[in-house]
Amino acid sequence: MRRINGTALIIAALVATLGALAYPVWSYADRSGTGQANLNASSVATQWGPLSATDRDFLVRVRLAGLWELPAGQQAIERAPSEAVKAAGDHLVVGHTDLDRRARDVAAKLGVELPNQPTEQQQGWLRELTAASGEDYERKFANLLRAAHGKVFALVAQVRATTRNSLIRQLATDANQTVLDHITMLEGTGFVDFDAIARDAAAAATASPTGPPHAPRRDGAYQPVPAEPTGDQSFTSRPSTMPMPMP
Repeated sequence: MRRINGTALIIAALVATLGALAYPVWSYADRSGTGQANLNASSVATQWGPLSATDRDFLVRVRLAGLWELPAGQQAIERAPSEAVKAAGDHLVVGHTDLDRRARDVAAKLGVELPNQPTEQQQGWLRELTAASGEDYERKFANLLRAAHGKVFALVAQVRATTRNSLIRQLATDANQTVLDHITMLEGTGFVDFDAIARDAAAAATASPTGPPHAPRRDGAYQPVPAEPTGDQSFTSRPSTMPMPMP
C-alpha cells in the first residue's frame, strides 16, 4: 500500500511539473492582449484589404470634421472682417465638401456607418463661434480650427503609414493634402496662438522629449555637413515648390 501511494505521489509530481512548464507557453500563445492579436481581432476582411478599427475610426473622424468645419468655414466667409479669415473659410468649405464626398463613397464600399451630425463638443465650438464677433471671432475661429486640424493631421499620418486597406490609404492621402492646406490657410490669418498649441501638446505628451542638450547656437560656429548626392546625378524629380518659412 505504501509502495502504491509513493508511486501515485511521484506521478502527481511529474504531472504538476509538466503543467507548470507548459502553462507559460500556452498562456502566451493564447492570450489576446498582444498588439498583433488585437489588430487581427479588430480587423475585417474586404476586397481592398483588411479594415482595422483605426481605419474605421479614421473614416468617422473625417466625416465628423466635415460636419462642423464646413459650416464653420461658411460662417467665416459670411461674418469675418478680414480677407485672410474669409479665404481660410473658403478653403474649409471647398476642401471638406470634396473630402466628405470621398469619405462617404469609401464608407459605402466598406460598409462603415457614418454619423450625420457633429459631436456635442463640435456643436459647442460652433455655438462658441456664433456667439463671438469682430477680432474675438477671428481669433476663436483660427485657434479652434487650427487645434482641431492638428489633431486630425496626426491621425491621418498614422493611418497613411499603417493601413492595409487601399481605399483607406487613398483617402488618407487626400485628407493629408486637404488638412495641410487648411492648416496653412489658418496660420496665414495671423491669429493662431502657437504657444497655446505647444502647451496643449506638452500637457498631452506621455514621454520625455529628446533633442540637443543645449540651446541652439546663433554664432555660426556649428555648420552641419550638407546631405548631397555623390553618385549618378541625372535626376528627373525636383524639390518641393512649397516656400521656405521666413526666419
